[in-house]
Amino acid sequence: MGFFSAITRSSFSHGLHPPSHKAETAGIPIKRMPFAPLLIIPLSQHIGAPSRCIVNKGDEVVRGQPIADASAALSVPIHAPATGRIKSIEQVTGARGTMETAILLQVYDASSQQVLWRNPVDPASLSSEQILQAIQDLGLVGLGGAAFPSHFKQRIPDDKMVDTLVINGSECEPYLTCDHRIMLERPEHLIAGIKLAMRATKTRRAIIGIEDNKMDAVNVLQKHLLNEEHISVQAVKTKYPQGSEKMLIKSLLNREVPAGGIPLDIGVVVNNVQTLSSLGQLLPVGEGLIERVITVTGPGIKHPGNYRVPVGTPIGFILQQVGYSGGVNEFILGGPMMGPAVSSLETPITKSCSGLLVLNEPGIQDETRMIWPCIKCGRCVSACPMHLNPAQLGLLASAAEYQQMADDYNLNHCFECGCCSYICPSNIPLVQYFRIAKAINRELAA
Repeated sequence: MGFFSAITRSSFSHGLHPPSHKAETAGIPIKRMPFAPLLIIPLSQHIGAPSRCIVNKGDEVVRGQPIADASAALSVPIHAPATGRIKSIEQVTGARGTMETAILLQVYDASSQQVLWRNPVDPASLSSEQILQAIQDLGLVGLGGAAFPSHFKQRIPDDKMVDTLVINGSECEPYLTCDHRIMLERPEHLIAGIKLAMRATKTRRAIIGIEDNKMDAVNVLQKHLLNEEHISVQAVKTKYPQGSEKMLIKSLLNREVPAGGIPLDIGVVVNNVQTLSSLGQLLPVGEGLIERVITVTGPGIKHPGNYRVPVGTPIGFILQQVGYSGGVNEFILGGPMMGPAVSSLETPITKSCSGLLVLNEPGIQDETRMIWPCIKCGRCVSACPMHLNPAQLGLLASAAEYQQMADDYNLNHCFECGCCSYICPSNIPLVQYFRIAKAINRELAA
């Protein structure tokens, strides 16, 4: 019988409890979003080398057909999210405001939702190496936001020993509920994906960590794990940023990733719930990752919910479908704590995007308050889950002492969760300062 721990509520020190705003969408089943007339598909949707385009302007493609292949070991292919014609291959503005090469796909009218290109395999007949290759062929990346190529993450180096696969079902960002719905609606896909990942990583056990504001998901998965000896579910305290790899490992296993290290250094591999659910669904039928589930919510949204959206769908089309009405507004891809704000309605949904959050006039006014000098209150220090000193780092950033921030105050240990900016009574955008400082240090090092 799978091990169940709904009583233990372990956690990490520090962190925050921002309002969750999850009730608006947590109880709404996943719906399928129709095709937009034009899909904008960036070649760089993951950490690593961008995919290499293998189609030309004017080519006809069918839903599921590869349109870009992996250009390096740390890269994945891209598949056509719909049947249509390649309109062009050109530069577009990405979610981070930089110019990126993208394939523009003109979708045929009445295009079928059926996947017309696939390469089915028998998972039971695959070796661990063949599973890793199949994962890369799917174009699978981390769907929790980091977008690290899944095959590379699950390939264990010869000098590492890994014993535990952690499945991240925390979904600690406010507003987001897409992972929650996947655990409720597709537990069989998730469990199938966990088993494949365990074979790929050769781990002996797997633990699904879920925040205790989602006990219905804990209960559903436990029922599906009654005959699974090596897969367990554990509830952890609801606290931001519980979904960070380092925080979740601390909460579940009481292990600490060393400074400058990664989970592999302490025998752990971490994967997101939606990532492994997609693996369990797609690998047996040989389909590529062409869509993902996102949460669409916020003031001004008439039909908030969780939607299965084709990769490349412009956010303007999504807003039309969910009945958005508003004036002064802000659009955030992902959650409000770490997701980037975008200004163009042509910005597409990519593999790494977990949500589309809309903040209208009242929310924008709250976010444009005056910035005041630091009052040395120490709230940011008490909130930082990495036990850094954001106040001192902010002062050094103001003085452009970027290298000292890294050398003496461990700037690179910051994973930009946003706790410091959220809690600061002076409204100092600390995490934005830290991003700039790290970017400048990287440029100087290069």
